[in-house]
Amino acid sequence: MSQPGGRFRMMHTMIRVFDLDKSIQFYTEALGMSLLRHEAFPEGRFTLAFVGYGPEDTDTVVELTHNWDQSEPYAVGSGFGHLALGVEDLHSVCARLEAFGAPILRAPGPMKHGTTHIAFIGDPDGYKIELIGLDTVEGRRLG
Repeated sequence: MSQPGGRFRMMHTMIRVFDLDKSIQFYTEALGMSLLRHEAFPEGRFTLAFVGYGPEDTDTVVELTHNWDQSEPYAVGSGFGHLALGVEDLHSVCARLEAFGAPILRAPGPMKHGTTHIAFIGDPDGYKIELIGLDTVEGRRLG
């Protein structure tokens, strides 16, 4: 199918976070992403931090949005599903993340209807992150 108006590229996914420093620490230290940029907007009373595994001009990244006047954690909601990350050695990654303090919401193992191995963890704001064992992805190799 042709793309109207030219080529599209997925740029980022935005999630609202309550404690920006804690979220940046989680995504950079626990998940190994880099802090790509950090920008405050005093007139709008919010700060944006972009984290990812590669530069924004070539890779899809995560935008962490912190609204300064938010007085309590956000409700994640029922419409959002999860972020997904491909990993090598799913079991050791989960062990390391659990030692970091990340909750393991679903232990590593095969999908209910397939052979791909997955796990789910939670971030500091309760967002789910699916970890996909790259060596178990059916019919293709990711990464």
